[in-house]
Amino acid sequence: MANVSVYNMEGKEVGSIELNDAVFGVEVNDHLVHMAVVLQLANKRQGTQSAKTRAEVSGGGRKPWRQKGTGHARQGSTRSPQWKGGGIVFAPKPRDYSFKMNKKEKQIALKSALTSRVEEKKIFVLDELKLSEVKTKNFVKVLDNLKVNKALVVTGEKDENVILSARNIPTVLTAFPGTINVFDILKYDTLVLTKDAVAKIEEVYA
Repeated sequence: MANVSVYNMEGKEVGSIELNDAVFGVEVNDHLVHMAVVLQLANKRQGTQSAKTRAEVSGGGRKPWRQKGTGHARQGSTRSPQWKGGGIVFAPKPRDYSFKMNKKEKQIALKSALTSRVEEKKIFVLDELKLSEVKTKNFVKVLDNLKVNKALVVTGEKDENVILSARNIPTVLTAFPGTINVFDILKYDTLVLTKDAVAKIEEVYA
């Protein structure tokens, strides 16, 4: 089991914690991690882009000039793709980009992402994260104490003071054990977990 230091909000080491290898010590499956990221990005796409083909643009019902004898190249319609105002070749149409992964594949991908953060030593465990008031400055001070800038902060339970204090920081995202995903874990440089968040993640995914 990986042994990780536990810090307090002042950035001082106050102990250590053993992470469950079933969640934080698996063999990293790069293919499933990549697939999970593509899945999440694809599922976010609206797929509403649309353009008209030559069959759908208005006009162009008659041949612009006779076939031979004008010196021009032969043309059948003023709405062919090479004409201004003509249709689009292989015009994009509304479509659904989403696809699915098996539940086991999703879990392996998530565990792989968590394991990669442990292996890269980009994980911090806090004994607790409690703020007495909604104050962005106080939250930034906690991150500065940990020497962390771009971070995904996972708390064990919903804390409005923490959520609202972090909301205005563009390089920080708050989450809960049930809402973490592969894309966010990899997007942010550091993963900051509270001890109770670690316990809940291990309880859900072990």
